[in-house]
Amino acid sequence: MTQATDVRRWTPLELNEHFLAGSPLVLLDVREDLERHYCTIDAPETILEVHVPIGEVSKRLDLLRRCLDGRPLVIYCHHGVRSLATARWLAAQGLEDVVNLEGGIDAWSLTIDPTVPRY
Repeated sequence: MTQATDVRRWTPLELNEHFLAGSPLVLLDVREDLERHYCTIDAPETILEVHVPIGEVSKRLDLLRRCLDGRPLVIYCHHGVRSLATARWLAAQGLEDVVNLEGGIDAWSLTIDPTVPRY
């Protein structure tokens, strides 16, 4: 699923700044169902949260396009590797304003919210 297309990258601190500012965005979790059941990023109500496991992203491309409505798409996984591959692929498909969360939910737990279990 990787492509040469580069995408923007936000640190957990940058994402949290957007959360605190009430910025509308789409937060896409590409982890598997079991990972999502274990922990998630607790996003404010201004955020549209979407869960599409990485293996289903290509089949759900139209859904993702409809969700954006001019909002940035921030993608995360466990450590940021799967989300970066997904972000590059989506950008290559023409989606604009695609952002990878550097370090994934693990970095979020270490930097922003220590109540999010690490695995």
